[in-house]
Amino acid sequence: MSIKKQYLKSRPVCKVTFRVEKDAAKSADKIYLVGDFNQWDDKATPMKRLKSGDFTQTVELETEQTEYQFRYLNDQGVWENDWEADKYIPNGIDGENSVVQLA
Repeated sequence: MSIKKQYLKSRPVCKVTFRVEKDAAKSADKIYLVGDFNQWDDKATPMKRLKSGDFTQTVELETEQTEYQFRYLNDQGVWENDWEADKYIPNGIDGENSVVQLA
C-alpha cells in the first residue's frame, strides 16, 4: 500500500493517490476508499483495478484541513488500513483509522 501527494500551486489542494497492491488486495474484486473526505460513504469512491492487479484512486484534498482519516473496504466487507499511512488514530469501533497528513 502506498500514498503519494502532489501539492498544486494554482489552488489550495493536494492530489493524493492511494494504492493497494495486488498482494494486499488478496482476492478482492473491488476496493473502496472510504474516509472523512467522502463522509465515510462506503460506495462513493471505488478504486480502479489496474492490469497488474493493484487498485488505485486519486482524490483532491483541500489543504486547509491538515489531516484526513480513511480506510479501505473490500467487496468481502473487510476493512483495512494503509500500511504506509502518516499515522493512525483509534476509531472507537474496531481499531484504528489510517491518517494522511497534509501539513
